[in-house]
Amino acid sequence: MQADLAAGRWADRFGHLFVSLSWSAAWRLARRGLDWRFKGLRLLLVCLVLGTAALSAIGTLTGAIERELATRGREMLGGDLEFTLTARQPTADERAAIAAMGELSEGARLQAMARVPGDETRTTPVELKAVDAKWPLYGQFTLEGGKVAGAPEGMTAWIAPGVADRLGIKVGESLRVGESDLRVGGVIGSEPDRLAEGFSLGPTVIVSKAALEASKLVQPGSMVRTKLRVKLPAGADAVALGERIKAQFPLAGYEVRTREKASPGLDRFVSRMGQFLVLVALAALAIAGIGIGNGVNSYLEARRGSIATLKILGASSRDIARIYLLQLAAAASLAIVAGLMIGVSITPLIGKALQGLLPIEAGFVLDWGALAIAAAYGGLIALTFAAPPLTRAKAFPAMALMRARVSPLAGGWKGAALPVALGLGGIVALAVLTAPQKLLAAGFLGGAAALFLLLSALGWGLQRLAAKLPRPKGAIARMALANLHRPGAQTSALVVALGFGLAAFVLLAGVQTSLDGNIALRVPNRAPDYFVLDLPQGKTAEFDHIVRSAAPDAAIRKVPALRGSIIAYGPADAMTRVADLKEIPENAWPLRGDRGLTYSNEVPEGNVLTAGEWWPRDYAGEPLVSVDDDLREALGLKLGDRIAVSILGVERSAKIASFRRIDWENMGFNYVLVFSPNAIADAPHNLAATISLPEGAKTPEVRRAILGGLVKALPSSSVIEIGPVLGQAREILSQMGTAILAAASVAILAGMAVLAGAIAAARERKTYDNVILRVLGASRRQLLVLLVAEYGLLSALLAGVALVLGTSVAWGVIVMLFEFDWLPDWPRILGVLGAGVGLVMVLAVAGSVGLLRTRPAQVLREL
Repeated sequence: MQADLAAGRWADRFGHLFVSLSWSAAWRLARRGLDWRFKGLRLLLVCLVLGTAALSAIGTLTGAIERELATRGREMLGGDLEFTLTARQPTADERAAIAAMGELSEGARLQAMARVPGDETRTTPVELKAVDAKWPLYGQFTLEGGKVAGAPEGMTAWIAPGVADRLGIKVGESLRVGESDLRVGGVIGSEPDRLAEGFSLGPTVIVSKAALEASKLVQPGSMVRTKLRVKLPAGADAVALGERIKAQFPLAGYEVRTREKASPGLDRFVSRMGQFLVLVALAALAIAGIGIGNGVNSYLEARRGSIATLKILGASSRDIARIYLLQLAAAASLAIVAGLMIGVSITPLIGKALQGLLPIEAGFVLDWGALAIAAAYGGLIALTFAAPPLTRAKAFPAMALMRARVSPLAGGWKGAALPVALGLGGIVALAVLTAPQKLLAAGFLGGAAALFLLLSALGWGLQRLAAKLPRPKGAIARMALANLHRPGAQTSALVVALGFGLAAFVLLAGVQTSLDGNIALRVPNRAPDYFVLDLPQGKTAEFDHIVRSAAPDAAIRKVPALRGSIIAYGPADAMTRVADLKEIPENAWPLRGDRGLTYSNEVPEGNVLTAGEWWPRDYAGEPLVSVDDDLREALGLKLGDRIAVSILGVERSAKIASFRRIDWENMGFNYVLVFSPNAIADAPHNLAATISLPEGAKTPEVRRAILGGLVKALPSSSVIEIGPVLGQAREILSQMGTAILAAASVAILAGMAVLAGAIAAARERKTYDNVILRVLGASRRQLLVLLVAEYGLLSALLAGVALVLGTSVAWGVIVMLFEFDWLPDWPRILGVLGAGVGLVMVLAVAGSVGLLRTRPAQVLREL
């Protein structure tokens, strides 16, 4: 009635305009139909704000990260080109060839133990970083307080804050590393090449090359990584120069990185995170589009009488389209602007949360290109999903609109075909043209369209099936079933909305539980208490005595430890050279850089042979090797094939005698390649050891005795306490999981909005039905039971569909995108799905409370 009175007032003021309604006159009419609360358009506003905010935040964040990687590539790497060697120094010819490219800075990295002289109990593992006078070639190194510094001189050391905290030392005091006493010259503030160094087993201590030599930590077989960084002349091709050195010295075993790939692991993570974020944004928009369509449909349905009155008074279909298009455009514009503002405002919070994980500075970032793309997406989504209900409203005659409550409108989709096609075409073009992974974006949009069609077909099929099923005996059950297929039933729209919403809940649960499972798998609780690196072979008896004196029942395990890189693999007469590969095969990560190598007379602890046989003790035949089963699958290896490795610049080849399944969960010594002793035992090397303490011996006194004794007796060895390392690994993986879940929550919020909107839209349709039933004698309790039965039936049917769809997408995200294991917690997933169904029921009941209180006489007077 109020809508009809408003239409009458419009007719009094603007009826003369309907002869030829201009855009300005249409806006005058449209403006009077809007209020500051945007009643009826709130679902459109919420969905569009969520989608646009997600896109703007994600676009701004990924753009900032990509720019940071591009502009800071040289600083992160410490040069234009980096060559890394393990366990040896470059030869004179190698150094000369690299130095001829440009300005050379040479350094080294290795694990060590730092301690306070005279107090062996104050000890901590550190990453010792030796640099020359030219370091850093790019960027600025600063100390705490902002003082710009360079390489330390003589026996001075720059220490990380963690070293100062753990040892309790200050600037000007001394610490001992190996056999050298160093003076703390300052605490590290900003280290330009820190991010590219990757995961470390201790805080950093930066020293000069002279201090490294004085420490006597570098011995034959020591796990030292030599880094040669080059500052190239302008215009030099870093990739080509790196390939030239690898071709010139094929057995040197150089790991080469360029400024464009300063941190390959970080690049891969950023790329995958970027892909995931784009998918989340597109999913949020797709789900929001459904909400927009429902919102516009509800809005126009509430103004059905006004539209019919305007038509009776002479307004044409074009006039109706202009008036309501302007109203929708005003609401959509406001939502898009609000979404952009929210996206920009939350970007600093995301940047701060990811500052230690990704190369991004905290603070506001304005990426006008990303904001323009987000706004374009929002406009296209609003156009595409608002077109069908708007076309239907303007296309039907006035009398059909007047009778719509008792004779629901059908059809009217032909007029929407062109705007919907244009909108969808624009969305696809924008997504594919702006996405870094065009095939991924196109595939996702195709999948979303297929899912939409699948759910629509399912809704149509449910209506047809409900119409053919036998009628139940109970009145409530019979009416609940009839409501699924009666004229004007919203079954198809509810199936699409509820299907998308519930699938989003399952998706979130699947991703979250698999991330938790991977954290538990990759960072296990079961691990040795200490790792010991660079244990000299002649010091094993002394090592055992120190540990047994402090903890007689401690479990000690020692293995030979070498480093080398895989340079070729495959059949003996057709081996594949790693250097010739354009791209490393999927899951063949051991081919990247150097690997830990060992030899053994027995199958390593925690390993199980899956094919082949182990060599006998004192084997003296052809060199053999046992290979990880996962690497076999990734490279297609077979028994009898060969593996060639480079150790200290010397190529060694062995025949594959067996494959093993490795228990990576035991956090012990796990090697992808285990050789027969006669294959590599003659290469210079040290040992590595683990110490596992019994529960009763894990006391501060025992730990101090072990650390103090080992540091004093074996100054060249590094003792690493596993607890802090596992904590750091868990923190990194948890931070990554939090970032992924925070991004996915945007789609969940959109799904909740769509659920609420779909139920609200269906509620408007039920007003007339409930009034008729009340007139016929139905009680409010019966109407509530009918409502619960209808939504309960729909939710039960869709729960199974949502479970399949949600887990399928979650599997793709975890396995295909992030290359983690699929480790879902099914009870938690089912619990979340049950909670989603419960949320649907709560929204249905809560949204219908006002409907149940409606007085039949009042509604009948407004018909």
